[in-house]
Amino acid sequence: MPKASVIISTYNRAALLPTAITSVLQQTFQDFEIIVVDDASQDETPAVVADFQDHRIRYIRHERNAGAAGARNTGVTNATGEYIAFLDDDDEWLPEKLALQVDVLENSPAQVGVVYTGRSTIDGATKKVVSILIPTQRGDLLPELRKGNPITNSSVLLRKECFSRVGLFDEQLAYSLDYDMWIRIAGAYHFEYVAKPLVKYTVHGRSLSANRDRAIAGREALLKKHEAYFAQNSRDYSRFCAQLGIQYYLNGNARKGRQMFLRAVRLYPFPTREYLICIGLSLLGAEGYKRVQKIKHLLSSPSSAEEQVA
Repeated sequence: MPKASVIISTYNRAALLPTAITSVLQQTFQDFEIIVVDDASQDETPAVVADFQDHRIRYIRHERNAGAAGARNTGVTNATGEYIAFLDDDDEWLPEKLALQVDVLENSPAQVGVVYTGRSTIDGATKKVVSILIPTQRGDLLPELRKGNPITNSSVLLRKECFSRVGLFDEQLAYSLDYDMWIRIAGAYHFEYVAKPLVKYTVHGRSLSANRDRAIAGREALLKKHEAYFAQNSRDYSRFCAQLGIQYYLNGNARKGRQMFLRAVRLYPFPTREYLICIGLSLLGAEGYKRVQKIKHLLSSPSSAEEQVA
């Protein structure tokens, strides 16, 4: 059996997938299998995978689209490795990623279930580095995860036993499924990190409104599922609601934005950065506020790598 199973779920990304696969094959640590889960792609994905002709690559195809959670769960249930890693089909790894993470897990107590790394965020159009995130949080992450999600999906290596203990990805969540998983794992395991940006995380010029629709739905579902958890700290709970309010304002729903803002104030009636953003959005509107403020800077600490709002 391989030491690590690398799960790449993909959907209609035949042009990008080879870079992701190649970045795994070029790892300095070579004791792995790659499980490519094709979530009913309609492009040349099968041929792209077949062209690699590497016995360590296993290809599994869904006949019907199951979504990101369903595809990852297929990979997990078919994995034979002791450790599991995820790589999104448009991201890539630096060569030493697996070696450094395996070394950490091998030399950590069983209480440590996950090792994650930093990331470089790449503009998909220009290929330029937009930002670099270096992790700083280890051990019991339950208190920290109330404040936001610092973990990029493509950066994790975890013990397969984590899924036996906390369950698979929640297929009812179309968004925030990573955040949900880390919260559940943090209730049973500690986290470690490698303080290097070992993942190239690509951001594409997709429809912001479509992304915000999904982000809002995901955050609403996450709050409903873990409300008791977030409610354990009124300030963090307030921040979560205010950030959701910001999403609503930016998506043109001022009424819902005000509702979430007022909820945030009731939970923690003291000024925060999110309050100032909400007030600005309510007075100026989303477009006006964007012209006056450098909103990307104000929101430069998103609650999740997959939940950037600007």
